[in-house]
Amino acid sequence: MEKIRGFEVAKGFENEGINMPIRKTKYSAGYDIEAAEDTKVPSFKKGMAPTLIKTGLKAYMQDDEYLMLCNRSSNPKKKGLVMANSVGIIDKDYYGNPDNDGHFMFAFFNMKDEDIFIKKGEAIGQAIFQKYLVVDEDNAQGNRVGGFGSTTK
Repeated sequence: MEKIRGFEVAKGFENEGINMPIRKTKYSAGYDIEAAEDTKVPSFKKGMAPTLIKTGLKAYMQDDEYLMLCNRSSNPKKKGLVMANSVGIIDKDYYGNPDNDGHFMFAFFNMKDEDIFIKKGEAIGQAIFQKYLVVDEDNAQGNRVGGFGSTTK
């Protein structure tokens, strides 16, 4: 069977009981993504870096697609969690990269006064596959050489 788009367990997480993302209803756009391990998200303090919550997953897709990572609608109110980058964009060529095999994570800030604890298997966000367009005479030729943040290297 030809692979078109989907999720796989990333290297290093093969024996960690990672669940494949699912859509909960017939018309849901997003696949629910779970935390791969227990994670503490500390209460926000000025200057701190976001907490990266591991998913144990990587995603494959077609040449003109990307995976959009979105927060759960209940996270800000119930847990005080906001995504540091508002949305995450996972490019096709992130899959299988030499740095981290394409393992994608969610970057969160915790806006509550107390630390928040995420349990392994808890839903943390959604992933939505999307098509994208390019402009006339686009001739991008670069190749990804690594994982997170590598497109600026």
